[in-house]
Amino acid sequence: MQAPTLTTALLNHQVSLPLVMVVIGAIFLGTLAISRFSLRFGIPAVLGVLLFGLAINPRFISVSHTSIEWIHTLTLAMLLFYAGLCTELASIRGFLRYGLILAFGGVLISTLLLGLIIWATASPNAGGIALGFHQLPLTVALLIAACLGSTDAGATISVLESVGSSIPHRLRALVEFESSMNDPAAILFLGIVLTLSGGSLSRGKDVPTLLLEQVQLFVQKLGSGLVLGLLLGVLASFCLNRLVRRKEELLILGISLGMLSYGISEMLGGSGLISVYITGLFLCNFHFSNSRITAASLQETLLPFNTMTTITVFLLFGIAMNPARLLPSLSEGGVAAAGLMLIARPLSVLAVQPWSPFNLRETALISWCGLRGAVPLALSLAAVDAIPTLPGIDQAAVSSLQTNAAGIVFTVVMLNLLLQGLTLPHLSRWLGLPPDSLPPAAARR
Repeated sequence: MQAPTLTTALLNHQVSLPLVMVVIGAIFLGTLAISRFSLRFGIPAVLGVLLFGLAINPRFISVSHTSIEWIHTLTLAMLLFYAGLCTELASIRGFLRYGLILAFGGVLISTLLLGLIIWATASPNAGGIALGFHQLPLTVALLIAACLGSTDAGATISVLESVGSSIPHRLRALVEFESSMNDPAAILFLGIVLTLSGGSLSRGKDVPTLLLEQVQLFVQKLGSGLVLGLLLGVLASFCLNRLVRRKEELLILGISLGMLSYGISEMLGGSGLISVYITGLFLCNFHFSNSRITAASLQETLLPFNTMTTITVFLLFGIAMNPARLLPSLSEGGVAAAGLMLIARPLSVLAVQPWSPFNLRETALISWCGLRGAVPLALSLAAVDAIPTLPGIDQAAVSSLQTNAAGIVFTVVMLNLLLQGLTLPHLSRWLGLPPDSLPPAAARR
């Protein structure tokens, strides 16, 4: 019999509210201690929180996938709003075209390469490396790769903050811009994989027609997100100039603007993630009538809220993952992580080098900044749920395929954050790239 969830226990008066508050307070205090401990050893704080959630894995807390996805969407929207607030147009003007090509083209190339690597090495049953024999079905391998194809805004912003000024500000701005753009690209590409793998049979349409529909949807969401982001940026600037007179009111307004920008854009058919980034970008480069109410003060106000939500979502992902289901996939996840970091990501960056304003040493650091985080974990929830609906899948093997897919994505995220988060500052010094003369916060202002 399953242990009762925390909600069920509360409804049945089996657990007192003070005890619940003590447990939740202790867990969050533990995340703070783990974050501090992680940073002392150079480990990204979000990885420490993720592992902490995996380690405690309380049986009485049951978090649904829908709840995690909602909290993650809120977190990602606010992080992208914050990233836009930190991005001056002057800092991205020299690589705007390259950043867009890297964001969208890089997702496509790295996903296809990683999908082939996973297909050639992983077995249908967790715990063994196929190495060309008894591979995962190609559709499942591509689903896993689609979850891992893009860099992650939340992880990128968190890790770059933790490494301080050791990464040149220009490269930092590019990587943050790329991660902000290719989060929606990854979500749309996952939809393409799901549609092409199962939609042609269920909807009676051929593959070219389905592909054209997905491309049209992508262009619609991209264009609508950009336009709506600008329009909502104008509205946001009006609100900041007219509604706010004290800095204490900025937190309410900042959260409201981020939620409105994402929600309105999604309801009107645009990309909410692109819209919320563009809204923040507009505000960062807008002149305010009140000298005390600026983009910098809004950044400062939103930072604690973003830190709280980021910690919460990584903690929930750790709690939701059963460690017993993760262990059998460690070897295959390790191979996938190596394929991503050493083959798929570097080749995808090199493929768009003709459009790059950066030299090869800077390109090497860009390729190593391909950080994965909460977005792949969130996408894996949708991918795992879609596996039983894929054509040609043996229903008897669905459970093992789902376990293996979730384990591979989780392992890749952990290894990626650990290895790249630890080595980024050292690689920057080894490549001879000059660090910023100002701390990141000052450089952004």
